[in-house]
Amino acid sequence: MNIMEERIQKILAQAGLGSRRDCEVYIIEGRVKVNGKIAIIGEKADPLIDKISVDGRLIKPPEEKIYIALHKPRFVLSTVDAEKGDFRKTVKDLIPLSERLYPVGRLDFESEGLILMTNDGDLAQKLTHPSQGHSKEYRVLLSRQPDSEQIATWQRGVVLADGYKTKRAEVRVESLAGKGAWVRVILHEGRKRQIRETAITLGLPVVRIIRVRIGNLWLENLKPSEWRYLTAEEIKTLKEDEPAKPRKVTTVTKPVILKPTSKTSRIIRSKPSLPARDGVPRKSFRKPTLRREK
Repeated sequence: MNIMEERIQKILAQAGLGSRRDCEVYIIEGRVKVNGKIAIIGEKADPLIDKISVDGRLIKPPEEKIYIALHKPRFVLSTVDAEKGDFRKTVKDLIPLSERLYPVGRLDFESEGLILMTNDGDLAQKLTHPSQGHSKEYRVLLSRQPDSEQIATWQRGVVLADGYKTKRAEVRVESLAGKGAWVRVILHEGRKRQIRETAITLGLPVVRIIRVRIGNLWLENLKPSEWRYLTAEEIKTLKEDEPAKPRKVTTVTKPVILKPTSKTSRIIRSKPSLPARDGVPRKSFRKPTLRREK
């Protein structure tokens, strides 16, 4: 056996064709050939000797690794190539480089914030695989101010419409914004549209989502559509699994108090004077008295 042989999905990932999971899909779909024969999962090859092709195109030797932090703006697709007939702008359109880069940590069309663009398939696999447990941090603007019970439920985990229960999350109110509030959310899983679905399940419509961190990488002061190369130190910490350094965040010290509604009125009516029958209070003919909540 050639000691330089490696699993084909790893070779493809190192060549910048996506994460290892993406490359496994290429193999399963029969799109990968080694020396003219269709490859199978588990097969190994030597990239310097064997001819490896994807969709009929020979892969190039491993290229120089590129790492870019991008602030994806709203209404831009977090993909390299849009589907046929979809003419919306993609993250690829924001970075005028010839190298084939792939997004790590995708965001939905309406969300914005940090995305890592790289051709390092091994790092992409490491940052996205559920077993690695890398956290992602978001600032979320809600149209309503959450109460303590809604925050506590969000932290414990919420059963979504499809029956999936989200994992525990770190959630805290950061600041109030008119009738709404900015909330800081830290997730340890990457389910699609999880924040939006969780919030709406709790009765808290989302106005805006901004991702500010992936693992140890922070958005910093990048504005929408701006991008920069990662520093050597940032690349090192991403690869070495060092815990994310905490950032000082302004939080609300006073509890959030919802404005009175029909169910949470500050005018408390006295209880019916007649006992309940079959669990239903009987109507009192005596005019109810009103008292103010102290």
